[in-house]
Amino acid sequence: MSAAAVLLALASAAVWGTADFSGGLVSRRLAAIPVTVISQAAGSIVLLAALAIHDGPLNWWSFRVGLLAGLGGGVGLAAFYRALSLGTMSIVSPVVACGAVVPFAVSVATGERPPKLGVAGAVLAVGGAVLASSEERRAAEPSRGRAVALAVLAAVALGLFTYFLGLGSREGSPLSTLTGARAGSLTLLVLLAAGRRESLRIGWRWLAPVAAIGLLDITANVLFALASRHGLLALVSVLGSLYPVMTILLAYSILGERLSRPQLAGVAAALAGVAALSAAG
Repeated sequence: MSAAAVLLALASAAVWGTADFSGGLVSRRLAAIPVTVISQAAGSIVLLAALAIHDGPLNWWSFRVGLLAGLGGGVGLAAFYRALSLGTMSIVSPVVACGAVVPFAVSVATGERPPKLGVAGAVLAVGGAVLASSEERRAAEPSRGRAVALAVLAAVALGLFTYFLGLGSREGSPLSTLTGARAGSLTLLVLLAAGRRESLRIGWRWLAPVAAIGLLDITANVLFALASRHGLLALVSVLGSLYPVMTILLAYSILGERLSRPQLAGVAAALAGVAALSAAG
């Protein structure tokens, strides 16, 4: 896999992880739906600005694929932020990392043939994420069990988001795919908020932090969209889905959350998987 694909995918994972860490913190003070809607709307402003200076028409195929990505992204973000508000960040995030299995499996099923080293690296990386989440399954508190269930939902939904975002960007236009994805996720989240009759008010003092989360998220989306144009989607998606490693490191360094030996071993395995994926041709 090319160096550009590796660097861009890892950069997207780092930025996504920072956005998710920040979203999890804010969601402990505010409801998950308003945080998600407003952060997504902030990212949409950036896309609208990009469209304003774009001198060509939208690629409608990419836009439609982006809509599918957006549906997964909207559900996944809402579930993820809610899970982070209920459970420990260093536990919930690795569960969501297992969503890397979804784009990997779909890509292989639709014809991609990664090299054996790449497959081994993907298995090692995802296996490390599973090991890092093992502590959560021993927890008996109801809130933690609910957090895991929401994290599983987020894993599947975000896995679909990753696949369709990469597919639309690789086969068509990244900008059109990103625009469709944001239109799909924002529409879904607004409808969800309306259906639950949930207020989107967060207070002026929270507006800037929540908007910053949206800017981080759209930046990560752009980085991943570009990465998907330089390497196999099956492998790039695994690297991009390792954002929980960044979330774990931030939770450890800033919040003082403890990591058990199995979790540390899982993080080490995930990093070894990254090395194998980077070496895969």
